[in-house]
Amino acid sequence: MSSKDTGASGSSNVPPQIYEQDQLLPIANVGRIMKKILPANAKIAKEGKETMQECVSEFISFVTGEASDKCRKERRKTVNGDDIVWAIDRLGFDNYAQPLKRYLDRYREAEGDQRANINIVHDRVGYNEENEERLHSYINTQQDQRYNHDRNTDP
Repeated sequence: MSSKDTGASGSSNVPPQIYEQDQLLPIANVGRIMKKILPANAKIAKEGKETMQECVSEFISFVTGEASDKCRKERRKTVNGDDIVWAIDRLGFDNYAQPLKRYLDRYREAEGDQRANINIVHDRVGYNEENEERLHSYINTQQDQRYNHDRNTDP
């Protein structure tokens, strides 16, 4: 029986087949991130993007698996940012753990600020979808500027 076949009851005991492309980050996203780091006139070969796609996807699976094991042992169902930082450190990527922890702290701080800003805007001008979209766009722009500034000034 193939993985697409079902039994008489209409359900299958065979787990769905996981295709390789379903486990990889989208190649367009990988290419976009690579382009942000490289000089504007740099070109990236398709093979380079595909290799990076496989590497980062494997890295994410590796780290997530370790964090998930920790959560399972602690009888928790949700992996959070702290679990990811812990896993990165535990797996020997300690050069990344501290900067990631700082980023996570700043992100959480900005999220708190964002929620406060949203509440202020709702109180002053009232809630509607257009105001909400404009506010989120503005806040995302501010966070991007803060991130780029921090990235250029952090040791």
